[in-house]
Amino acid sequence: MFERLSRSWALVKASGGVLKQDRQLLVFPLISALATVALVVAFALPALGLGCLDGLQRGQDRALPMAGYGLAFLFYVSLYFVIFFFNAALIGAALIRFDGGTPTVADGLRIANSKFGQILGYAVIAATVGMVLRMIQERVGFIGRLVVGLLGVGWTLASYLVVPVLVSRDVGPVEAVKESAAILKKTWGENIAGQVGMNAAFVLMQLLLLALAVASGSGAMIGLCLLAVIAAVALLALIQTALSGIYAAALYRFASTGQTGPGFDSAALQQAFTPKT
Repeated sequence: MFERLSRSWALVKASGGVLKQDRQLLVFPLISALATVALVVAFALPALGLGCLDGLQRGQDRALPMAGYGLAFLFYVSLYFVIFFFNAALIGAALIRFDGGTPTVADGLRIANSKFGQILGYAVIAATVGMVLRMIQERVGFIGRLVVGLLGVGWTLASYLVVPVLVSRDVGPVEAVKESAAILKKTWGENIAGQVGMNAAFVLMQLLLLALAVASGSGAMIGLCLLAVIAAVALLALIQTALSGIYAAALYRFASTGQTGPGFDSAALQQAFTPKT
């Protein structure tokens, strides 16, 4: 287990090397984050008008009205499309770097735009899965919610490489989901270890920043430090998103072609795809 975590972290550091060479890759998660905020604001007023947030305001669990489900579905589709589109741009640019090129922001956006229909189709699939899981969760007890939660985790893992598949191949979203799930069967350990290790490292850094702010002393200093922490946490979130996309691109590239990107250890990737017994 520790060997796997160490190997996965080495792959994450190699992803960091790619990001260091192409810092413009941070533009994609930044635009995605700004577009997400705009979407939340755009959907907030209609949601309030339909009473979709009443349950949250009262601290109660209750089913949404039908119009609320329709609005929620549109929100999910829009949100997933934004996330997947800019993730596709990031992964497309990373793949150009892996092939020895020098990617630009325009290159990434061009690649994502060429897959517009496939990305939209995948956004609809992801939104449908999310809505179905939510509707089930609202109608079952505590144990049922745990089961639904596990199903959600399974879907997240199985679909982790869908965007690299869509970027690299001329296939539809359904075929991309199937291929991503098939790759997961071969790489489940590295996939999970890499994601968990990366998330844990960034959470630790964020907690350390918060602790420094709290220990800074006076109220004014705490306020200034909190502002600095918020900015630092936002930057860390952008870096984490970029590294996750590069990591996914590297895993998929090796799985599909057997080739490693610059800075990636071929032996580590080979072990990552060793058939599990």
